[in-house]
Amino acid sequence: MQEKLGQKNIRIGTRGSQLALAQAHETKKRLLAAHPGLSEEQIEIVVMSTRGDRILDRPLAEIGGKGLFTEEIEAALLTGDIHLAVHSLKDMPTELPEGLELAAYLEREDVRDAFISAKASSLRELPAGAVVGTASLRRQAQTLALRPDLKVITFRGNVQSRLRKLEAGEVDATYLAMAGLNRLDLEDERVHPLDIDELLPAVAQGAICIEIASRNERVRALLEPLDHTPTRQRVVAERAFLNELDGSCRTPIAGLAVLDGDSLHLRGRLLGLDGSEIHEGSLEGPASDAEKIGRELGRRLKDAAGPAFFEKLKAAGGA
Repeated sequence: MQEKLGQKNIRIGTRGSQLALAQAHETKKRLLAAHPGLSEEQIEIVVMSTRGDRILDRPLAEIGGKGLFTEEIEAALLTGDIHLAVHSLKDMPTELPEGLELAAYLEREDVRDAFISAKASSLRELPAGAVVGTASLRRQAQTLALRPDLKVITFRGNVQSRLRKLEAGEVDATYLAMAGLNRLDLEDERVHPLDIDELLPAVAQGAICIEIASRNERVRALLEPLDHTPTRQRVVAERAFLNELDGSCRTPIAGLAVLDGDSLHLRGRLLGLDGSEIHEGSLEGPASDAEKIGRELGRRLKDAAGPAFFEKLKAAGGA
């Protein structure tokens, strides 16, 4: 298929939330800084609606998983109607459609979750029976593992809509990613960052990725200066871990890789939906073996959990 990229036209596809737009504008800013010959007028941000944005009354696992946030945007990449797409990497499936690839990863932001409540400064301080809203099975399972006395309900929407629902008293507490709050410069006294030992983050949380059509050599070359190697190494390990275990959003999985020089240390956690069963572990090795480390840790946790764990999860509406 003919690529529609002209000499003076770069179209960036993005979802329309404030956070998605902030990430797209950050990518545009970095492209302009890396390529002084480009002007602002040559880079257009194209706002697109996805099924995941339109269907807000059901958990993602019920309606198709993470791909709901990317299908329309990826179709536009394949036709050449847009030339690159900016995503929160934690929203990306581990398997991409044929003909597409992740060409660059921007430097990672804060990986932590934020506990958000006007009634308590931590999960442990909430009164028994309090209602916590989240659309994330990972957050749900880890919440119930720490506080099985709480009630967890499905709670979807963008950052602003979730904060409005919290203000309206629909829930006593909720969670957001610190990275998103930081990118929006959103400060709120109800926001309390959580230690990663309390809530291990989602795989690739805090990372922005840029997706392109594999045939698009010119855009790949433009993106090379934006790629942050340490972030790439960390998220490659985490996504390999996720892919080995599940790859969708139907299983509560958490994972975080950190670098120490040329060494990479990966922690992973696999949970039952109600948090009553937890399998976790860690693995360390050369950062150059990031994908291998991720896959190996995924296999170890899968073996530790055993077939009965996944059957029980499936019966409960998970994997």
